[in-house]
Amino acid sequence: MPPHSNGNLSGVSWQGFVLVGFEGGPETQAVLFVVFLAIYVVTILGNLTMIVVITLDTRLHSPMYFFLKNLSFLDLCYSSVIAPKTLTTFFSSKIITFMGCATQFFSFFFLGTTEGFLLAVMAYDRFMAICSPLRYPVTMHPSACAHLVLGSYCGGCFNAIMQTSFTFHLPFCSSNHIDHFFCDMPPLLRIACANTALNELVMIGLCGLIIVGTTLAVLVSYGYITVTILRMHSTAGRCKVFSTCGSHLTTVSLFYGTVFVIYAQPAAVEYMKKGKVASIFYTLVIPMLNPLIYSLRNKDVKEALRRLGQKHVAV
Repeated sequence: MPPHSNGNLSGVSWQGFVLVGFEGGPETQAVLFVVFLAIYVVTILGNLTMIVVITLDTRLHSPMYFFLKNLSFLDLCYSSVIAPKTLTTFFSSKIITFMGCATQFFSFFFLGTTEGFLLAVMAYDRFMAICSPLRYPVTMHPSACAHLVLGSYCGGCFNAIMQTSFTFHLPFCSSNHIDHFFCDMPPLLRIACANTALNELVMIGLCGLIIVGTTLAVLVSYGYITVTILRMHSTAGRCKVFSTCGSHLTTVSLFYGTVFVIYAQPAAVEYMKKGKVASIFYTLVIPMLNPLIYSLRNKDVKEALRRLGQKHVAV
């Protein structure tokens, strides 16, 4: 997808965009490099561990852990779309090609939107398991789970196609410097030399609709779950349900809270300084925290890790 050849593009623009990244001298850049690298390594190890443990332990072959494995896969890919290029910008070239920027942009929206849908699916799964336990095996059979995950990917793909096509048909003739550490929509709209009102409307409309829709699905599901918990007479049963749902609620709160700040408010395009910090949180920190949240607060996962460790020692 080449840039518009309208005669206003500079020679550098043809080479691609320049990721401005973060302010600071060599020492600051070195510290940031170490921090980002550490976060990325922990993210890779944590999510790979979750995928391997859930795949190898047959006791975790249930819908909830099937969705959790897909969440770990998304987090693994999500951070890998951003982190490697960001790490290179600290000490080497900050230039990213036009196609590279468009690919990163598409992948970022695709994986991020898919994760939003998947979190809503996971809330529905918990709703069915807790509120309709007798119907749960029939409703959440393997084929239905696979279709729900596929639907999440389709929703993510649709949003990514829409956002990418609208954004990269704009002429970028005033500047090729993106005031961010990756190719995101708000900083790209700021350097476009055309009316971006339609783009902002599409961003706020689609992203807002997805965020509000999936958030409502989560809230309704957990509303019913809360009512069911309050009706339980067993304290042990309540604790088990809270333990199971607490991890998911923590993940949902972190993910939707930061995404809403960037994409679902009218001032998103002008909110770059604080938005850059928020972007670090949901592109790198949350994918690192998710496996830790689910493993540290989930008894089944901790036992599976222990069994896998014992098998490894025995071998």
